[in-house]
Amino acid sequence: MKRVDDFRLHFGKHELVPIMIGGMGVDISTSMLALEAARLGGIGHISDAMVPTVSDRRYNTKMVSAKQKLYKFNIDNSDKSVVQFDLAQLAEAQRNHVEATMNAKRGSGMVFMNCMEKLTMNGPKETLRVRLHAALDAGIDGITLAAGLHLGSFALMEDHPRFRDAKLGIIVSSVRALQLFLRKSSRTGRLPDYVVVEGPLAGGHLGFGMDWAEYDLATITREVLDYVKAENLDIPIIPAGGIFTGSDAAGYLEAGAAAVQVATRFTVTNECGLPESVKQEYFKANEEDIEVNGISPTGYPMRMLKSSPSIGSDIRPNCEAYGYLLDANGSCDYIEAYNREMASNPGAKKVAVFDKTCLCTHMRNFDCWTCGHYTYRLKDTSVRNADGNYQLLTAQHVFEDYQFSTDHQVLLPKAA
Repeated sequence: MKRVDDFRLHFGKHELVPIMIGGMGVDISTSMLALEAARLGGIGHISDAMVPTVSDRRYNTKMVSAKQKLYKFNIDNSDKSVVQFDLAQLAEAQRNHVEATMNAKRGSGMVFMNCMEKLTMNGPKETLRVRLHAALDAGIDGITLAAGLHLGSFALMEDHPRFRDAKLGIIVSSVRALQLFLRKSSRTGRLPDYVVVEGPLAGGHLGFGMDWAEYDLATITREVLDYVKAENLDIPIIPAGGIFTGSDAAGYLEAGAAAVQVATRFTVTNECGLPESVKQEYFKANEEDIEVNGISPTGYPMRMLKSSPSIGSDIRPNCEAYGYLLDANGSCDYIEAYNREMASNPGAKKVAVFDKTCLCTHMRNFDCWTCGHYTYRLKDTSVRNADGNYQLLTAQHVFEDYQFSTDHQVLLPKAA
């Protein structure tokens, strides 16, 4: 079997190692992780999930506290329609994150932004447009449209001078989703530069129902490859979700994929934004410790560790500070679930909510431990120290293991 290094991804004059690190938010796919991928000749993602929060954490702004102070009067009100994002601040946050990353980029690879449609932010169209334009303004190499169908996203960007220059891609989980996107985007006269086909074993939000186990990535990838070939479309197809070894990746490349997107194995690297204590939870997880549940307010199933503190949380909605999942009417499924439990328990100061979670607050605090299906195999990629913890890896070690390994082997790190 060939190695991943026997293949290259071509974007015009750009020749890249066909490894793309997925965009994990909030700031789990850090700039440092994306920059390592680019330095090594591949593609790294940063995420604009909750980018004002990231700007405050990384670039010493005070956007979240300012927003909370502005809307403090509304904290006890279940109607959050008044809570709006300052679009100028949102653009500033995006530029802070992208410019700092792009200014630090070295090597022949590229850095993309992962942009989630489901971050509706009490102004779905306006806030999405601002995030897309600000990323392009700040020089991002490309944008991957994620967590949604993005049927109008190309139209939101078509008046930007970099609309035909930057690499623009879409994540889909079926041929039908791709067909819908292409049909709706056709009026802009632009095809996506790549399509990420995400299967049911991916981490975080899934593009499937609770019947996700009835699908498999290889079949969906083949269907998408057959479709673009039949339509004479020259679009690189990039499978994602459950690609755990270099041999897994090489198999997809031999079958016609242009590259692979991987993420789970990078969650336990030094460059990943998760706290080290959470990385150790990932290392120690067994298969039975992972579940797909419906607690996300987005309506998508979500894969995570069963021990995630976000499950059954009693936290009050914090929309005045965050509110990234508020819909166009200022509503969120967690607010409704929380208010229901409060009404059922009069006089209670705190209530546990099990059917939904406050995704904004918990993702900000790294308490929602989303993960890929094969997270339970991470313990086999490292060595255990005398204190019982596992040795963290470097992004370069994992990247090059994907690039050069054969026979489904995983290269262990040298003991520290």
